[in-house]
Amino acid sequence: MSLHIGDIAPDFTVDTQNGEINLHNWAGDSWVFFFSHPADFTPVCTTEMGRTAQLASEFDKRNVKPLGLSTDTAEEHVKWIEDVNDTQNTNLVFPIVADADLKIAKLYDMIHPDQSETAAVRSVFIIDPDKKIRLMMTYPMSVGRNFDEILRAIDALQFSDKHGVATPADWREGKEAIIPPSVSDEDAKSRFPQGFTTLRPYLRMVKID
Repeated sequence: MSLHIGDIAPDFTVDTQNGEINLHNWAGDSWVFFFSHPADFTPVCTTEMGRTAQLASEFDKRNVKPLGLSTDTAEEHVKWIEDVNDTQNTNLVFPIVADADLKIAKLYDMIHPDQSETAAVRSVFIIDPDKKIRLMMTYPMSVGRNFDEILRAIDALQFSDKHGVATPADWREGKEAIIPPSVSDEDAKSRFPQGFTTLRPYLRMVKID
């Protein structure tokens, strides 16, 4: 199944180490950071699970619920989490999807045969409260994710939604944003009374406090 930005995230009901969840019901009015791992008890995955747990307060203040996936059972997840907490000095409480039959991994196209026939690559799906997929990233098994970028991308998505703007390369909170070309100068003057800078007719920068 090929998924695209803007698609409704496929719903599923599945077991986790915290019990059964239904994705859409569990997400509620929150954003979701859904991310997959090749398998339990693997080194890169252990650091990523730990980093997600360490960043719990950062995800919480953005109204984002982390949801992991690994192609093992819920019972194996429980044992693995003990290792994660011990080696990464954290307390992992978010659910990890149990996907030993690869059903969810295949639903979200997380199995890339060149990497493995049975283990998921490092996929990222950012899902908004309307259950739409807003961002996708895919890392190979050998490369751990950059969590600074994941948080930055979530900030940019939420900022763009709130203010009706786009964000430039390397945007972070406090930096100028871009007025979309679809907004006329007349509308821009009304929407952004603080003023904006026109570098080109198609490139207008605005500071939003």
